[in-house]
Formats: sequence, C-alpha cells, structure tokens
Amino acid sequence: MAVKKYEAAVTIEIDEEKCNGDGECINVCPTNVFELVGGKSKATRVADCIECCACVDSCPTKAIKHNSC
Repeated sequence: MAVKKYEAAVTIEIDEEKCNGDGECINVCPTNVFELVGGKSKATRVADCIECCACVDSCPTKAIKHNSC
C-alpha cells in the first residue's frame, strides 16, 4: 500500500491507492493545502492547515487521514 505521510503541526496521510484524483479535497480546503500531482492528491502545504477536517469529510474514497479529525 502506498501511503504518503505529510507532517507539520498536523499529520495528513493520503492513501495513493484509494485516491481517485477527483480533487474534492482541493475544492473544499480553505487554505489550499492540497494539489494534484500526477493525478493524485498531495498535501504540499501542510503547514497552512487550519484543522477544519473538510478534506477528510469530502473525500469520496476515504483516502485521507488527518490526526486532528
């Protein structure tokens, strides 16, 4: 299983096998933590996360785990 872990004040894990690249996390994140890279979501700006959990709630495949949610 390919899981990428991104850390700052929070930890965001994205299961690349589950990620379908639809970009819902990008659309709902108010601080632009995510971007699509190679058709998969990447948490490229974890330090900007405000821990709102919108990414976790919006992911249709439940590919995102967030330590605050």
